[in-house]
Amino acid sequence: MPESQLARLERAHASIRNRAGPPCDLAITLGSGLGQLADAVTDATIIAYGEIDGLPVSTAPGHKGQLVIGTLFSRRVVMMQGRLHLYEGWTPRDIGLAVYLLQRLGAGVLVVTNASGGLNADFDAGDVMLIEDHLNFTGSSPLIGANDDEIGLRFPDQSRLYDPGLRQLAVDAAARAKTAIRHGIYCGVNGPELETSAERRFFRSAGGDAVGMSTVMEVIAANHAGMKVLGLSAVANAATGGPDQQPDTIESVFAAAAICGVKITAILKELLPALPAHSR
Repeated sequence: MPESQLARLERAHASIRNRAGPPCDLAITLGSGLGQLADAVTDATIIAYGEIDGLPVSTAPGHKGQLVIGTLFSRRVVMMQGRLHLYEGWTPRDIGLAVYLLQRLGAGVLVVTNASGGLNADFDAGDVMLIEDHLNFTGSSPLIGANDDEIGLRFPDQSRLYDPGLRQLAVDAAARAKTAIRHGIYCGVNGPELETSAERRFFRSAGGDAVGMSTVMEVIAANHAGMKVLGLSAVANAATGGPDQQPDTIESVFAAAAICGVKITAILKELLPALPAHSR
């Protein structure tokens, strides 16, 4: 009999409980090319994933694989500097475990960031997209398998995955930061290969505005655990799949995402102090 997700969570939490300090106000997951935001955290406690009992270790390029716990823009945060991806070989439940741990550390809000390809021809590399909803093209879910009622419902509603109130606060924060923000639907895929041109055209026809290899597992798990979610995507390359589609490299994606990171940091600097308390 495999170990339950609740037992895994209890074990992971017990291994760092004494180091984590007071409960956190919110959690932030940093996407590819966006890790520099962790440098702004003050009084930071850093815990490598390898020091957390049972938590997988991030292997993706540019993902340090550590929790950063401290103060960011006047709020106590726990930050995943490096996430877990399906393409690394981790299971959806592995990815969900990381999110449940963030919630166990006190966070009632999860801010997810990622790097993505722009399916929408109106988007440019360097744009920041506020995620309004997502399309799960991975064919999987972190909720497959036995449900732990102490974590969440067997059949959680997903009609408002990305909290409307938080989205409006993010729009207001972007305006104060004088930072333009796009709105759209994020398509989640497995990776690690970048999409074919035909796939990109299909995702666009299905209603997607950006595509990436992360986020959907985390957001499903956060919703399952009762967390409110805000998503910000760094559009790092044009991915329309049209006749002018140019080949992409992951290096160019990271470089563009880093540019977006400056914009996302400016938005969060305005947003975090305005967030209401959402501790669990």
